[in-house]
Amino acid sequence: MGWSVSLACCRSADPAAVFRPGVTADPRAAASFARGLHPAATLTETGDTVLDFALNPYGDEMFVGAYGGDGGGAVLLCDRRLFGLDDDARHIVDRAAAALPDAVCGVLVLESVASVCWFRWYESGELRRDVFVSAEDGVVVDVGDRLPAEEPFWRALDEGAPDVPLPFDQEDFGLALAASCLFGRGLAERGADGFLPLELPVRRFKLS
Repeated sequence: MGWSVSLACCRSADPAAVFRPGVTADPRAAASFARGLHPAATLTETGDTVLDFALNPYGDEMFVGAYGGDGGGAVLLCDRRLFGLDDDARHIVDRAAAALPDAVCGVLVLESVASVCWFRWYESGELRRDVFVSAEDGVVVDVGDRLPAEEPFWRALDEGAPDVPLPFDQEDFGLALAASCLFGRGLAERGADGFLPLELPVRRFKLS
């Protein structure tokens, strides 16, 4: 499957405590976060959808999910600007990582046409891991301590294999990190509890 994903997930508790059957979205909190992220833009709320539809947004739209409860809170962001893989994208995810106090935040960008994966990991707003790999260009960025989910993918490179072409699938790499760090299960994995991350409710905004 060719995934195109522009996703940031900030959460203040273990994934199982936040992402569970019956989780409800807070549209007011989502709107407040969206306006804080783009204070100079005019945002129009255009309804609700699910994460499956939101992962690859159009250029003039953004999706936000905000969730709370006794177990902790979370904020999801899908913004096409992340596909730019530039300073603007980095500034957006830096702000997303600070959406909740004392939270962790994972950022996953997969681009199926260019065959790239960009992943960032933050703890309490501080960047701890930044990795960018490309099927054609190999390892472009590799900063910070590796996360446990990454280790199997690096084995060939650690043993001396060249990184061009990349000796592992960049999409599998990104999805493994998302499963481990974002939701506690695969994006398209329905657990025994019936919860499927792709069915998370999110709010849609048009930017102008």
